[in-house]
Amino acid sequence: MLLHPAINPIALQIGPLSVHWYGLTYLAAFGLFMLLGTLRLRHQPFVAMQGTTAWQQKDVEDILFMGVLGVVLGGRIGYCLFYKPLYYATHPMDIFAVWQGGMSFHGGMLGVIIAMVWFAHLRRRHWLYVADFVAPCVPTGLAAGRVGNFINGELWGRVCSPDLPWGMVFRGAGDMPRHPSQIYQFLLEGLLLFVLLWLFARRPRPTGLVSAAFLLGYGVLRFTAEFFREPDAHLGLLGLGMSMGQWLCVPMILGGMGLGWWAVRCGAK
Repeated sequence: MLLHPAINPIALQIGPLSVHWYGLTYLAAFGLFMLLGTLRLRHQPFVAMQGTTAWQQKDVEDILFMGVLGVVLGGRIGYCLFYKPLYYATHPMDIFAVWQGGMSFHGGMLGVIIAMVWFAHLRRRHWLYVADFVAPCVPTGLAAGRVGNFINGELWGRVCSPDLPWGMVFRGAGDMPRHPSQIYQFLLEGLLLFVLLWLFARRPRPTGLVSAAFLLGYGVLRFTAEFFREPDAHLGLLGLGMSMGQWLCVPMILGGMGLGWWAVRCGAK
């Protein structure tokens, strides 16, 4: 049985300026996207495009800028709508209190989808081409975010057997050992999903199939990890004994299956 290390959430203090570890993980996520996006330019079909449809480094930079807006705005709004709608309906100004925490991956994903649709409109490209470009570059950012969760000692797992070698006692979560679910999610929806998607996306695929693989892969892996993650205290387990995170994964899984079917049947290579 392990004890979660008491890591100061502030990585660097310069006078009144505090640099938090969680903020640094966001910067790492954006840096990894730039690196992987640049490498993605060498993959088919993007490297073969010519003329006005040709992909360039500036496209990666613009997608990142618009994606950051989508992640931050969508993640915050999604958290308010999905997890605490009644509270924020009666305290609307607290929506802007981002320093209090509260971000939703599923909301951030919807924000990124809107950003990609807008980018595709500006570049006059099919939005699924843009989504297929972006999808393999996302999981490393998710992995970075889970590192931030672990450092902060938040979003811990459910109580586990004291015999589990890596069971961990988290401060503020009682004296019982728990699953370090942040690490599970780092490994599953972060590293494992990245490796699978990156290898899958290296070869030409029908339009939309890489995006479908991301939706399905993330949905299944997140759904699985939620069995080990403590449900939100104010929500608990919902219908069918599933957490809010699992319920939000259901449309992702169904959407991934539907998009994959469409891509194989109707998508152009």
